[in-house]
Amino acid sequence: MNAIHMAQKAYGAAAAPVRTSRSVEYAAFLRVTRDLSCAAEAGRTGFASLAKALHDNRRLWSVLASDVASSDNHLPPTLRAQIFYLAEFVEQQSRKVLKGEGSAETLVDINTAMMRGLSTEGSEA
Repeated sequence: MNAIHMAQKAYGAAAAPVRTSRSVEYAAFLRVTRDLSCAAEAGRTGFASLAKALHDNRRLWSVLASDVASSDNHLPPTLRAQIFYLAEFVEQQSRKVLKGEGSAETLVDINTAMMRGLSTEGSEA
């Protein structure tokens, strides 16, 4: 093993991209939104996949609601309230989708809007 190979091996891990909290949130939304969209497209035959995707989406929104309800959260109060309201709406809409009374497309649209917000340039909140 030569010195160049050893240096590449030792410093190779340092070249990994730095993940910000925004990018982690974006990746979480991307995954659950993709799963939700694919499951919804499968129709009635994909109900088990849809139920799992809805569950994962609800968990994500539950974590967000918990985070914005915390006094340690530094987002503006208005934005925190809006995110909390969306989490409540996602919970209600998910129940409707499971009952066959609502569309998962509404949830996909909300998640997509959140991803657009997370992908905008600016300082990390």
